Amino acid sequence: MPTVPSYLILVVGPTAVGKTNLCLKLAKKFQTEILSCDSRQFYREMNRGTAKPSAEELAQAPHHFINNLSINDPYDVRMYEEEALGLLEQLFQKNRVVVMTGGTGLFADVVVNGMDAIPEVAPEIREEIIQEYQSKGLSWLQGAVEEVDPEFFSQVDRGNPQRLMRALEIWRGTGLKFSSFRTKKKVQRPFEVIKIGLDRPREELYERIDNRMEQMLAEGLFEEAEGLFEKRGLNALQTLGYTEIFDFLERKYDKEELIRLLKRNSRRYAKRQLTWFRRDPLIRWFHPSEEREIFNFIQDQIALNPPKNATQL
Repeated sequence: MPTVPSYLILVVGPTAVGKTNLCLKLAKKFQTEILSCDSRQFYREMNRGTAKPSAEELAQAPHHFINNLSINDPYDVRMYEEEALGLLEQLFQKNRVVVMTGGTGLFADVVVNGMDAIPEVAPEIREEIIQEYQSKGLSWLQGAVEEVDPEFFSQVDRGNPQRLMRALEIWRGTGLKFSSFRTKKKVQRPFEVIKIGLDRPREELYERIDNRMEQMLAEGLFEEAEGLFEKRGLNALQTLGYTEIFDFLERKYDKEELIRLLKRNSRRYAKRQLTWFRRDPLIRWFHPSEEREIFNFIQDQIALNPPKNATQL
């Protein structure tokens, strides 16, 4: 029996660049659904600081992996890979095209390329690192990872202590760099991937990031983080926007410095996102306003690159 070719349109780019707007238009054009691969948007309790689509935007197309978890739920990238691939298998039974988007490079990468086999390490090593982090702070943790694995450090979200501790754990437990486990060959997926990258001139992007942070604060980010303060040790809350407010609530700096750090760290995060995505030569980059060019590129890719394991109808 002939198999209908299936295509995953992956839309990536830095925070505030305009991914949501484009994906809604793609979902409408192809009459399909959207998967989020943004790990900050999974959690129901985190709304103001994660740039989730609004209720009106969510109503325009079916969305998946948004508000699907509680911050108390254990979750990792391997679980996401399994769930996302299972969902895609279902969606491709009724849709030729599915859209996936987000700014978390690792979560996008495992769906497209698979997860490297990272060895388990003795739990006492992790406990030791946790204790060191709690006593010495984030700056120490960042310096330790940069020293042993500069390649991984250049790509990771440096404000995420869980990922930094994982890299240090692998180094101490195996003597090998975490980045050395991220080099295996691409797995064969039963769908083709069309990769779209969105970017803007730096000044334009940074202005949008600053404006978005001001909007988040106006809409209640500070109050939301304040309400989550007692749970600040949870893995899900070790993320941009929340950790800065937690530090403010612990009287590490004043309100003016808090706002400066929120904007600065958001801009730095965007820069790291771009560094991650620009490693991939298969991503075709556009300004978000180039919608016609994006649509034409996707149509050309569908026409010229049918999956090798499928027969055209």
